[in-house]
Amino acid sequence: QVQLVESGGRLVQAGGSLRLSCAASVRTFSIYTMGWFRQAPGKERDFVAGINSWNSDYADSVKGRFTISRDDAKNTMYLQMNSLKPEDTAVYYCAAQLGYQGYRNPRLFGSWGQGTQVTVSS
Repeated sequence: QVQLVESGGRLVQAGGSLRLSCAASVRTFSIYTMGWFRQAPGKERDFVAGINSWNSDYADSVKGRFTISRDDAKNTMYLQMNSLKPEDTAVYYCAAQLGYQGYRNPRLFGSWGQGTQVTVSS
């Protein structure tokens, strides 16, 4: 089990930027596929972005605005969010998956953080 802690969420105006961080407590962080998901009130948890050692993937709704990255030396993953919209408001979760089975299905991720709230005001 990987311990994950997200940070960086806050209230921001539409058009603004935020960077979320996800710190992992694991010795072999580089072998994990990492993902960002988000959940708005009353909605399902949706895929945002995923990354492993050789590629990354994005939901269509964030492509071109969000950038996922990771620093394996620091056991940390990031999500740079630009041009934020009110519809980006949600609790953002990071998740870890040993190896790679896919990015978009949350059931493939065995470890989750507690979430960080992002609120975008219009």
